[in-house]
Formats: sequence, C-alpha cells, structure tokens
Amino acid sequence: MAKSVAVTLVQSRLDYANSLLHGTSDINLNKLQRVQNSLARIVLKKHPRHPAQGLLSKLHWLPIEHRVKFKLATITYKALTLNQPSYILSRLHPYQPAYHTRSADQQLLAKPICSTDFGKRAFSYAAPQIWGEIPLEIRSSTSIESFKQKLKSHFWTSLNPPVSFPA
Repeated sequence: MAKSVAVTLVQSRLDYANSLLHGTSDINLNKLQRVQNSLARIVLKKHPRHPAQGLLSKLHWLPIEHRVKFKLATITYKALTLNQPSYILSRLHPYQPAYHTRSADQQLLAKPICSTDFGKRAFSYAAPQIWGEIPLEIRSSTSIESFKQKLKSHFWTSLNPPVSFPA
C-alpha cells in the first residue's frame, strides 16, 4: 500500500517532464535523487541513514539520471516506430554516412552540430546521443513493452555490472 501511494503521489511528480532535466547540473539531479532515496526509505521503513541503492533495486526504481534517459529513449522509440507525434519525429533524422561504414546498419540517428551546453540539452541533440548508447538489440525491439523491459534491464546492469571472479 505504501509503495502504491508513494508512486502515485511522489514518483509521478519526479517523472513529470523529467526529460527536460537531461544535461542539467549534477547538483539539481542530486536534489531529486535525495527525494527519491528518502521515499524509498519511507516505503521500506528503513532508517534515514540506510544506503538507498539497494532499496531502489528492491523497489525496481531506476535512479533519477537513468529515469531521464529512459523517458527520452521511450519518446524516441515511439516517435520512430509509430511516426507520432510528428513534431518530435521532425527533429529526428536517420544517420546516413557519406560512405559505407559498419555503423551504417546500426539504426542510429544523426546528431546535429551544437557548440553550447544549453543547446546540447535540446531534444534534437539529446535523443540521438541517448539512442546511440542503447544496444541495437534493444533499439530493434518489436513492441514498446519489450523495449521498455529490455531498456530498464540494460540500465540496471549498467548500474550493477556482473561480477566476474578470476579463474
């Protein structure tokens, strides 16, 4: 019950328009991360000083920075597969190199030239950057549900890389 209330009242506010936070300062992201960490501690009834990383994992909540990337990637996927909304699709252009390279078959997006940090926060710059960081297997998903599931798993493994032991 506490998780449902927390997601409804607080997480939804953290997710509202969070794609605008791409490229913002670490200070601003840390403020939002502290809110999410506190919420996780409240939901799981842990001490205020309890480390939050394990709690977020237990609740299946991505950290704020990854939630922002998740949202931008999801919007990009919907625009590319459903061709809607058209105003977002008009900002995305397929990457077409001048000559054949290995990356030509990777379903990448062209990244516009931008020289300012503020301009790099724009969707037309951020979406191709994040899209290129996602493995082709995930970008090639056949449905939005499988895309989201694979993307969330990808972000969790990037946060918690598998441990390999020496032989």
